[in-house]
Amino acid sequence: MLRYLLAAPFLIHGLAHLSGFLTSWTGAETGFSNQPWIFTSQVSLKSGPGRVFGLLWLAAAAGFTATAYDLAFRGELWILTALPAAAASLLAILPWLRTVPPGAWVGAVFDLIVIVVLYTPLQDRLLSWIR
Repeated sequence: MLRYLLAAPFLIHGLAHLSGFLTSWTGAETGFSNQPWIFTSQVSLKSGPGRVFGLLWLAAAAGFTATAYDLAFRGELWILTALPAAAASLLAILPWLRTVPPGAWVGAVFDLIVIVVLYTPLQDRLLSWIR
């Protein structure tokens, strides 16, 4: 049961990343503004570089979904998918932090928590807790 509770936020966070991909690759309205943050005004989510970041959002979505699946079904590789997914998520969101919906800030905090927990001695505590 504990594994499912831990897998749920990974799945929700992964599915939420689809909004970044959809914003940059389709005309879907997902709450993002089309303004850049650290780039010049010529670079937006719909531009070529913006679409590259959209692919990062898609990669993070796939990584977090794989993490949730592996964690829920007692796999042992979930840490190996969680860390790159969290890194891709942060890389995808940071340049657009002022343009994303407020929930994305929560997602960025989740990414930081994942990285801190899995790169510190807290990882051992977490692993013993879910076994």
